[in-house]
Amino acid sequence: MKEYQKNDMVTVTIEDIGTEGEGIGKVDGFTLFIKDAVPGDVVTAKIMKSKKNYAYARLEKVETPSPFRALPPCKFYRQCGGCQLQAISYGWQLEFKQKKIRNNLLRIGGFSPEFVDEKMEPIIGMEEPLHYRNKAQYPVGTDRNGNLITGFYAGRTHDIIANTNCLLGAPENQEILERILSYMRENKVSAYDETTGKGLVRHVLIRKGFTSGQLMVCIVINRKPEGEGKITEKGTVFGKLQENLINALTEIPGMTSISVNFNAENTNVILGREVRTIWGDPTILDVIHVRDMQSEGYPFTGDSLTFKISPLSFYQVNPVQTEKLYSLALEYAGLTGQETVWDLYCGIGTISLFLARKAKQVYGVEIVEQAILDARENAERNGITNAKFFVGKAEEVLPAYYEGQLPAEGSNADSAGNTLSMLHPDVIVVDPPRKGCDEACLSTMLKMQPPRIVYVSCDSATLARDLKVLCDGGYEIQKIRGVDQFAQTVHVETVVLLSQQKPDDHIEIEINLDEIDATSTETKATYKEIQDWVQEKYGFHVTNLNIAQVKQKHGTIERENYNKAKSADSKQPGCPEEKVKAIEDAMRHFQMIP
Repeated sequence: MKEYQKNDMVTVTIEDIGTEGEGIGKVDGFTLFIKDAVPGDVVTAKIMKSKKNYAYARLEKVETPSPFRALPPCKFYRQCGGCQLQAISYGWQLEFKQKKIRNNLLRIGGFSPEFVDEKMEPIIGMEEPLHYRNKAQYPVGTDRNGNLITGFYAGRTHDIIANTNCLLGAPENQEILERILSYMRENKVSAYDETTGKGLVRHVLIRKGFTSGQLMVCIVINRKPEGEGKITEKGTVFGKLQENLINALTEIPGMTSISVNFNAENTNVILGREVRTIWGDPTILDVIHVRDMQSEGYPFTGDSLTFKISPLSFYQVNPVQTEKLYSLALEYAGLTGQETVWDLYCGIGTISLFLARKAKQVYGVEIVEQAILDARENAERNGITNAKFFVGKAEEVLPAYYEGQLPAEGSNADSAGNTLSMLHPDVIVVDPPRKGCDEACLSTMLKMQPPRIVYVSCDSATLARDLKVLCDGGYEIQKIRGVDQFAQTVHVETVVLLSQQKPDDHIEIEINLDEIDATSTETKATYKEIQDWVQEKYGFHVTNLNIAQVKQKHGTIERENYNKAKSADSKQPGCPEEKVKAIEDAMRHFQMIP
């Protein structure tokens, strides 16, 4: 194999594409990763970093374009790096994302190609893969000549590319940004400097309700909300000429909310914790429609939900595809109106309220307190009374309920029957951040044993990791489907339906009826009777597995390896000592043991 060095020029045919959208080709067995190259291209590239068996190279010239190559509509796409796939035709982008999900399930999840191909459904693409984002966050700074600019950071840097017209954002964004920059220039309002920590305006956050048409502008400033520089609710932020900014922005049709966010920390985190509204409403409204995912074109069903969105709210950035994503999750949940559902990482209740219209009771968990306040208000706004929301980490709240340590908030009206249904839900829906589900959360889900789990993922790598855990714990994948929420980028959402595995094996046993003690069978209690007795006397829940382990200890277990996971080396968790004692007391009560 020939060794290549930095600055060497090579001509190579691009044969594949990496997970971050980079083209992959080989020269003399030496692998090259080339940003902005497209499979099928023949390119000339300059090696920038060389390793023993591979190198990273910069695209210098496309010698022969690929049939999959498209003309990028944005002139900044190579500098920006936010749209890694913009030079690829949209149809091929969808193929790439389908393949990305599949490869992660094979490589990380350890599932067989035949199994994945059987379970995967075609990816759901977009009708219009531009101007789809309802939210954008623009850093504000200065160029080398000291001119005020806003745009996006160049890839892997904090250098701002001056661009007020990102083609993924709402068309109104450009006018909003131009008016803010004009105001800052005229009134000598400074931009934040990361190096010195000085300057006022850090970012501009813009949100749009695609159905409502309402616009929100939130300006992030380098100031603390208390102490020196404190402002009142009706006070000023930019000085006495603040009204000029408000007047300029409110001339834009749809403007509904103008606010400031305080962030004086030396951090890469964009938003601080406190927001003050300086004009209009503190929130905007938007509508998400339920779609029929079995019909061509995914038409509206006639059902919809209205959501209140604040600057700090988590809300999916692509409203059209979100309707398809959540409608697909609703379809996978298979609700009939009798089910109890947990929705983990619920945000402002978007999925929860979708589910509540079709379920008996829904419980949502989210770590951001403001999001939960929004979720409760969204439930009230939509006339939904069968959804309750709890503040906390999913990996802490769910185990706390399961172990009987019920948090006070939101649980005051729960009867014993409701508590039991919470501990034995029919469906658990999870929509975690990119890092996936916490181990404690997955473990508790396995202990609760819901018949169905619907996993909504924004990262197919952590999805594959978590699916392996769930399948080793007794679940089987039924359906997998990608949804393209982020056209022109490498990111893709995935929805997976899992169900409890059905027994694969049968054990033949010979029963001598003469040896059965009829009196003992009459006094045997069912698992549910034992669970109810323990709940009533001790105030906590025990699982079927806990009971089976204690019965096995006393030699009264009916089945060996109760609920054993499919994986041969999988181990079930031991039963805690306090639960052993409680179950033994129940068994004595029912005269099952002396």
